[in-house]
Amino acid sequence: MGTRFSGDSSALPGGGAIRGDGSMTASGGMGAVERKQTMRVSAIRATSSTDPLIRGSIERRETGPHDVLIKIVWAGVCHSDIHTVHGDWGTVPFPLTVGHEIAGIVQETGSDVTRFAVGDRVGVGTMVNSCGECTNCKAGLEQYCLKGNTQTYGSLDRDGTITQGGYSTHIVVDEHFVLRLPKQIPFEAAAPLLCAGITTYSPLRHWGAGPGKKVAIVGLGGLGHMGVKLAAAMGAEVTVLSRTLKKKDDGLRFGASHYYATSDPETFNQLAGTFDLIVNTVSAELDVDGYLSMLAQDGTLVNVGAPSKPMSLHVQSLLGARRAYAGSATGSIAETQEMLDFCAEHGVAPQVEVIAADQINEAWKRVLSSDVRYRFVIDMSTLS
Repeated sequence: MGTRFSGDSSALPGGGAIRGDGSMTASGGMGAVERKQTMRVSAIRATSSTDPLIRGSIERRETGPHDVLIKIVWAGVCHSDIHTVHGDWGTVPFPLTVGHEIAGIVQETGSDVTRFAVGDRVGVGTMVNSCGECTNCKAGLEQYCLKGNTQTYGSLDRDGTITQGGYSTHIVVDEHFVLRLPKQIPFEAAAPLLCAGITTYSPLRHWGAGPGKKVAIVGLGGLGHMGVKLAAAMGAEVTVLSRTLKKKDDGLRFGASHYYATSDPETFNQLAGTFDLIVNTVSAELDVDGYLSMLAQDGTLVNVGAPSKPMSLHVQSLLGARRAYAGSATGSIAETQEMLDFCAEHGVAPQVEVIAADQINEAWKRVLSSDVRYRFVIDMSTLS
């Protein structure tokens, strides 16, 4: 279906009404709320944690003065989408459209937008707003907004609605949270950079991956293969730590110098005290102490995967060599743009498999069975 605007004159529960110009007023104890004209667009919808995804539609707000209306061309499939819908991380506001790896074309800009023009190639990642006022936001660290950033899907948006993600044909986003996509990056490969790319780039940059540093990436999935490519492009000596050697050839092709199977207990003895930095990209439970033992003096183990259950460790694993155990979310907007420019300069892009919208349920099953090399990307023209 194409887009269409809602705004027919009708009465609303509680005494409000939709005006002839498409705006809406509602009366109530909290005072009047006004909502402007909205746009209805095609989307893939999750209606419960157990039912298959279905085709449907969602409403997008009108393009405000600082907003950009984006026609979505490509949408990456992140494991976080599946975790969210399955309720692994908490209550889900169904029905919900997920997807936070978005690449598209600017279709309209608000009156005060200065950074983008119609026809620009742009991207949107895991967040679409923040308070803009707290210490972290003012420092350019919107991802760590002290009031909580507004996630691309499943968050309370500024207009009081629940944000809906990129498995849709269009999205409206404040220009501050829109990224410019360099033309050197293949368009279909750009979308996964907005989550998988920046999620691994940020800790690699923060903890100084580069020449002379030994970096290990745990897991060679959607995030892990980007971690390997990025760490290698930064000049680090890269090792993959994976459960088996099944993907060894791919890991070496992506830039790793070494590849070890963690299902072999001897791996932990052989690599004890080796790494300056270990980035754990998997969401499964791990023997944290075992991985900490592979860190060198002052080394850091960083989690970017988000397990659904708590993990434990012995503090003694940290004390002996002044090791650290840390976590990292996504990067800031500025750092995400830096990552995109870095990828363009160094020829770094994810390996993707393009699917049609009707293949999404099968794609999710394949993600859960680790049967993807290495990121699914939905061709959103198949949803129109």
